[in-house]
Amino acid sequence: MKYLIINADDFGLHEQINKGIIKGHTEGIITSTSIMPTAPAFEEAVELAKANPDLGIGIHLTLCTCVPSCLPKNKVSTLLGSDGNFLPSYVNFAKRYYTGGVKSSELEAELRAQFEKALSCGLNITHVDSHQHTHMLPGINALVIKLCKEYNVERVRVPKEDYFFTGGYKVGLGRKIGRAGLSFCADMARPLVKKAGLTTTDHFFGMLAGCNLNTELVGNIIKALPEGTSELMTHPGLSQAILSQALPWDLHWENELEASLSKENRRLLEVNHVTLTNFGRLD
Repeated sequence: MKYLIINADDFGLHEQINKGIIKGHTEGIITSTSIMPTAPAFEEAVELAKANPDLGIGIHLTLCTCVPSCLPKNKVSTLLGSDGNFLPSYVNFAKRYYTGGVKSSELEAELRAQFEKALSCGLNITHVDSHQHTHMLPGINALVIKLCKEYNVERVRVPKEDYFFTGGYKVGLGRKIGRAGLSFCADMARPLVKKAGLTTTDHFFGMLAGCNLNTELVGNIIKALPEGTSELMTHPGLSQAILSQALPWDLHWENELEASLSKENRRLLEVNHVTLTNFGRLD
């Protein structure tokens, strides 16, 4: 049997992302999302989640990409940049973390605050993942696993995409190397997740083409799905123009939304005998 979770990341980051995720769920094939506790449209995302109870809701732990921390700035200063927000990318965070620039007490306190903020909103939290996969970094992974156990969140994303999978996405060597590095970290984390008694999917897709998915590429992934459980990561949004102006990244939000609304991709799910699910339904 083939089971597929289609998870939309960044719930709460912007109103147009929130609206796109809900549209992709109510009119398309999105089954799950992950909410950013530190993001500016978090409260709206919570209300939308409550109005759509069939949508799985994960915690999108955030340690990078220029959004504010949950805790006051003076409590987590080693996690922040000069602008008072998280550092611009996972690369910036990893450099500071592995050179000893991050206080472990501040890191744990901030992640605890994010867990507690998400869990206190009355949502049925199905899993944990993270912005730019920082929860898979060595050292961070053990802390996140410990917090999952402590807060009784039993499922976690392990974003290990096959090293040689492209799904028809043409990309340069640099992105392939980045995917290989993250997949290697996920490979190392998987035994820790299993030993802790946590649940994850068998397979993961959407890293190499992350933020660049379209209808054809999602269709190629559906056709290539192996037996077992898989997660497909997406980043949908409702208005490309508004989001491109509001956020400092050249992502393809509308293309990813269109892929989830595609009748052809829904047909491919049926033809390939794929059952849609979410993390809350994983054994």
